Amino acid sequence: MTRVLLTGFEPFDGESTNPSWRAVRAAAAEPFAGAELSTVELPCVYGGSLTALRAAVDAAQPDIVVCVGQAGGRPDITVERVAVNVDDARIPDASGAEPIDEVIVPGGPAAYFSTLPIKACVAAVRAAGLPASVSNTAGTFVCNHVFYGLAHLIATELPHVRGGFVHVPYAPEQVTDRAQPSLPVDAVARALREIAATAARTRTDIRVAEGATH
Repeated sequence: MTRVLLTGFEPFDGESTNPSWRAVRAAAAEPFAGAELSTVELPCVYGGSLTALRAAVDAAQPDIVVCVGQAGGRPDITVERVAVNVDDARIPDASGAEPIDEVIVPGGPAAYFSTLPIKACVAAVRAAGLPASVSNTAGTFVCNHVFYGLAHLIATELPHVRGGFVHVPYAPEQVTDRAQPSLPVDAVARALREIAATAARTRTDIRVAEGATH
């Protein structure tokens, strides 16, 4: 049976909730055919998030890791293509740290690509009736920090593991006083289950256009 580790984040930037963690918990709450799902909530903190991720990977011994984070303002489920080796904080993390132009792994490559079948995952989420797309930037906040840290761990120590990152929109209750897109947490959870199932059964990605001009 394929072991899948799903990670989400604690709330940050003054929010009282984080839909990434809520959706991860909901996705793993029901039986899952062909895979064993485990979860962990990561602190929204540079450095500490990677420590928590490494501990969770050591405990779960997963075959696949799908890290999930909130991308407020995005309208759909976005499966990330690439992580870059830089922390450049527009806002402080949950500990107050605000690194500027700092590398995540000194001497590490400039970037890593996801080792998940990102286009097949997007197609599966769309087939389930939910909006999804490939994203070509995971930002430079803690989400990208975790994505890069995961990819570096896989590349240097765990070549049998596959992993990547997914961004999700705000939950509806987060945007009652502002004009921002949102998706219900249960819908996001369904999307994450589709992504986990697709990653578990798909080794070679589909070849379809999901590029961007800017």
